[in-house]
Amino acid sequence: MTLDREALQASWDRTRAHLDAARDRLTDLPNVDLSATLEFLEHNELELAFYCLVDLSDDLDLPLAFWQHLDRAAREMGLYSDALHTPHLTAADICRRHLAAASEKE
Repeated sequence: MTLDREALQASWDRTRAHLDAARDRLTDLPNVDLSATLEFLEHNELELAFYCLVDLSDDLDLPLAFWQHLDRAAREMGLYSDALHTPHLTAADICRRHLAAASEKE
């Protein structure tokens, strides 16, 4: 049981690191309010923080590295496999689209 708890904590730590790295790319942008994202991160609501970051950045032209961090966070949380069972567009789907578009630019 301890190993499972340690593995879960390690996964949370990796996810948090990717979300923090993505968030850091938004901190200097005007008119971007990160307060909700920070609150979710403070309460370890990583999936909600992911959704906030995708929502905040959907209309921004951000570099590939931003979307790569969100992509890694989504993979760590298993959001892509969840998206396969959802009939509507999810934040994970939006992340994948932006990742592909940013990859083509680079």
